[in-house]
Amino acid sequence: MIALADAVDEGRIPTAKIALVVSDKPHAPGIACAANRGLKTLVIERRGRSREEHDREMVAALWANEVDLICLAGYMRLLSPYFIEAFRNRILNIHPSLLPAFPGLDAHGQALTAGVQQSGCTVHFVDETLDGGPIIAQRTVPVLPGDTQESLQARILKQEHQLYPEAVELVVSGKIAVVGSSVLRKNQS
Repeated sequence: MIALADAVDEGRIPTAKIALVVSDKPHAPGIACAANRGLKTLVIERRGRSREEHDREMVAALWANEVDLICLAGYMRLLSPYFIEAFRNRILNIHPSLLPAFPGLDAHGQALTAGVQQSGCTVHFVDETLDGGPIIAQRTVPVLPGDTQESLQARILKQEHQLYPEAVELVVSGKIAVVGSSVLRKNQS
């Protein structure tokens, strides 16, 4: 969230404005950071409700704040079909692997266990599948001898902070289009 806010403030996503930062956790660090930056924040707690009940409240809040694009950052819960349909091809997520490899939790550990030589991060549109949806952009990171989950995670996180704003800029500037299950770059003539 901070990397995206910095990119907007620095003009790297020139047509974007952060309309609202939402969390389901009242003490989430991102909410405090957003409030300190003067961004509008909202906490919508789960309070034992079903995923769809919670998501309906979030969708209503996003519509009320005229949100056009949703960028998930540290949101560790699957979205309901209702939420996804309300914002089809307008929800982005970043994942710390080269999807479709190593979806879900512990992507760094999965990569190390598999013995891959490259890992990285992926920005994708969210669909109904876990870490699925059309891929917008990826960045590779070498897996080095002696890497731990922490060392690999730190190198990937640096790339995530660069890649996510770049991918958001592609989306908001209209430079890409979703065609079926693929993302295509548009010719900019």
